[in-house]
Amino acid sequence: MRKTSYPLLFCLLIAAAAGTGCTSSVKVTTDYDRAANFSQYKTFAIYKDDAKTDNVSQLNSGRIENAIKAEMIKKGFTENTSSPDLLVNAVTIVKNKQSISSTTNYYGYGGYYRPYAWGGGMGVTGNTTYNVDDYKDGSLIIDVVDAAGKKLIWQGTGNKEIDNKDYKDPDKMISEAVTKIMASFPPGAAAAK
Repeated sequence: MRKTSYPLLFCLLIAAAAGTGCTSSVKVTTDYDRAANFSQYKTFAIYKDDAKTDNVSQLNSGRIENAIKAEMIKKGFTENTSSPDLLVNAVTIVKNKQSISSTTNYYGYGGYYRPYAWGGGMGVTGNTTYNVDDYKDGSLIIDVVDAAGKKLIWQGTGNKEIDNKDYKDPDKMISEAVTKIMASFPPGAAAAK
């Protein structure tokens, strides 16, 4: 089985943060465990799963990991790989999709609503054109897990259509996308600022 790398996956995450690149912005959704006491967590580690297959290149996978670490540290957490309070996992998903659109153009005069037309409606023609566009739909999901209880306590998802436009600074764009996805972590932190 051939592993495909999608280095432009993060064009999906970047346009909203950077304001350039792709055609639409990143759609972010988050959810969290309302019973979790987020103030008790002080340390984190990036979850490592050697069996995990990723839809992005090693370079972009490293960029995602670095951006998550930077965001967690910025939020006051300390990295601790031996006994963390939180495990943070990133998953990328890329799906091939299609969009179908149609356009109908009417030409000529007449129709039964125009009694002055020759032939009682003759002379009206229509043409419908169908367009099928293939595209990639990409998502970055960031899970935050209570390490002791192995329980998911927060999840942020960024989703965007990926196009083929090049981007010049993937480090910056991925960092901005992760920042946008994690803006509401920990819950209540954004409101407290």
